[in-house]
Amino acid sequence: MKYEHIVRAVFGEPWAILPAMYATICEIVLYRADGGTLTAEEIQARLGAQPVRAGAGRSGAIAVLPLYGVISQRMSLMTQASGGTSTEQFGAAFQAQLADPAVSAIVIDIDSPGGSVYGVEELWATIFRARGQKPVVAVADSMAGSAAYWIASAADEIVVTPSGEVGSIGVLAEHIDMSAAAEQAGIKTTLVTAGQFKGEGHPAFPLSTEALGALQGRVNAYYDTFLAGVAKGRGVPAATVRSDFGQGRMVGAKDAVAAGMVDRVGTLQETIDRLMGRKAQAGARAEVESAPVQAQDDGDAERRQRRLRLLGR
Repeated sequence: MKYEHIVRAVFGEPWAILPAMYATICEIVLYRADGGTLTAEEIQARLGAQPVRAGAGRSGAIAVLPLYGVISQRMSLMTQASGGTSTEQFGAAFQAQLADPAVSAIVIDIDSPGGSVYGVEELWATIFRARGQKPVVAVADSMAGSAAYWIASAADEIVVTPSGEVGSIGVLAEHIDMSAAAEQAGIKTTLVTAGQFKGEGHPAFPLSTEALGALQGRVNAYYDTFLAGVAKGRGVPAATVRSDFGQGRMVGAKDAVAAGMVDRVGTLQETIDRLMGRKAQAGARAEVESAPVQAQDDGDAERRQRRLRLLGR
């Protein structure tokens, strides 16, 4: 099999991404592994990728950091083709803007279906630690799915555009069993290993019940971490995130405000204007304020009020 290292990275590893996008990525990887060739433009077309937009920018004293496309820990062909984002590179850009005295606030401009879970928890922590230093606002313009929403939850405030969506809180993994196809092609694989579980999940063999349980355990562990991060970021119990934040589905703007998943509906430009202290043009926004959010404890409620004061609300 060609590109076996890529196949193993995509299959059998946990992802926090929209299921449809994950299925498309799997199809592309299998096609390449089977000997097919695709140009970067063809990959972009299959992923529905938009042309790569500009990197970090400024609007006055407001830094605008793009979080676009498929998210991964390190930049790869897949993230490049989708106009995607490396958590490492984004974290470095975020810390640079945080340290810049000319920057008064940071806006994270998000349009992403999520991606690999690797590096997301660390990036969430980097953004969460910035609270109290400068206002950080995440804007879903127009999609903050799965890992992208996980990252957004670390910000002081989440805004979603009127036509936007947030959510898809969950983790998935897929194992591909190539044994029947290999047998039909006359290929027999012998795997030599040391260590009881070293060959577990290899695509040349069916997934055993024990291996399935281990993979489910990994998915559950990342899901619990995902829930805990969103709960801490939004100031609600993990049980509320589990039951009221879409249960793995994407949630539209008004419903997301009502559930406490986001703080308000607004455009990216309106958010920048507000942070700069400028009045948005008359009639430009019919703002939807957030419903009361259930706090985990008094400390969470107090921290949330401090965040809102910092943002001038």
